[in-house]
Amino acid sequence: MKLIIILLIIIIIIGILSIIYITIYNNIQKLILKIQEAENIIDETLRKKYDNISKIVKIINSKTDIDKNTFNKFDELKNQNISNFSLDRELCENCNLAYQITNDYKVLENNKEISKIKETILEIDEKLEATKSFYNKYTTELNKIIRSFPSNLVAKNHHIKVLNFFDGKNMNDEIIDDFKL
Repeated sequence: MKLIIILLIIIIIIGILSIIYITIYNNIQKLILKIQEAENIIDETLRKKYDNISKIVKIINSKTDIDKNTFNKFDELKNQNISNFSLDRELCENCNLAYQITNDYKVLENNKEISKIKETILEIDEKLEATKSFYNKYTTELNKIIRSFPSNLVAKNHHIKVLNFFDGKNMNDEIIDDFKL
């Protein structure tokens, strides 16, 4: 009789531990799915931003006498294999350059097509910022879970690691120079 009671207690404990393990794993997977969804939206949005900046660059090159090499770095982006973090930074730099050029040339200042593209880029940037915020929120939650007991054991068992925030900064390293404003 004692053996049956001990066996039942062991089975109950194993069952409870299994339920806890499965619950933690499911919570981690839900966060990972939300992060991946945000990554997909960011990827799509960055492509749209690239396409719109490309349209402005074509207009600038056709209507001004600026050096044709001004946007070489931008043109090379499509051939580079870079992260979305880096792509976002590069697109912002090139977008700002394009905006500055459109402000410097009278022929471009009142161009309706450029104005329309700028509005589209503004909408894209708003969506991008919202999605980055969503991504970072769930990355923070995931990282907290991965670092706490007992979920850290589940994460380690499934090779789930701490993620960087969208800005690409690694909050766990000693390098403080990666904070760019």
